[in-house]
Amino acid sequence: MEVTFAGLLGAVVGSFLNVVTYRLPRHESLVAPGSHCPACGTPVKPYDNVPIVSYLLLRGRCRSCSAPISKRYPLVEAMTAALCVGAVLTRHTAAGIALGVVLILLLVPAALIDLEHRVIPNRITALGALLGLGIGVALDPSGEPERLLAGAIAGGLLLAAVLAYPGGMGMGDVKLAAVMGLFLGRDVAAAMMLALLLGAVVGAGIIARKGSRAGRKTAVPFGPFLAAGGVIAVFAGHELVSVYADHFL
Repeated sequence: MEVTFAGLLGAVVGSFLNVVTYRLPRHESLVAPGSHCPACGTPVKPYDNVPIVSYLLLRGRCRSCSAPISKRYPLVEAMTAALCVGAVLTRHTAAGIALGVVLILLLVPAALIDLEHRVIPNRITALGALLGLGIGVALDPSGEPERLLAGAIAGGLLLAAVLAYPGGMGMGDVKLAAVMGLFLGRDVAAAMMLALLLGAVVGAGIIARKGSRAGRKTAVPFGPFLAAGGVIAVFAGHELVSVYADHFL
């Protein structure tokens, strides 16, 4: 039952996250106007706005003008649904599930917007901070000091990196790391290490393809790496931290 609900919730909220990803960086309202075809402007009927299903039934085209619908819409819906299901399957307390699912729903638009626009909106990180604190205090008050400390350390480390190398990361990355700490607690260490590792691998690949000089000048947003590390930490952060502590500390 929980898995089914998580999947449906993820798909429905994933549909809304498509709206957030498109409108938020353009400073447009998330509420009005309602969903409409970007080609002909026709409002999307409720029965044509069912996550994933409507895209398949319409064969990826607008009912009114037959303009193609971006494949990103059903992909984001399906990905969000799958990630929410994964959080339910890998976490075993109400607090853990709630913190994991909500963090995923924040990381998806943050990563997509940063990937396209090179910015992580303050409205996402501010909302994330409020939700992280609210959920933590309501469902797991005893663990809140650890999460607050984790958020301060994660954000502080990236802030130091930004101050030392201003061209590498931005303040959006700093704020997102701090928010991740409020949701993940000590597991944010695994998220940070994974983000750095993924960033290094992708950077090395770019340098190998473009050459050292051109590759080093290629701007790559760090937000998607933080998001990927955060998602993995939701699923297996505790285990990764334990393995590292047992073998390297």
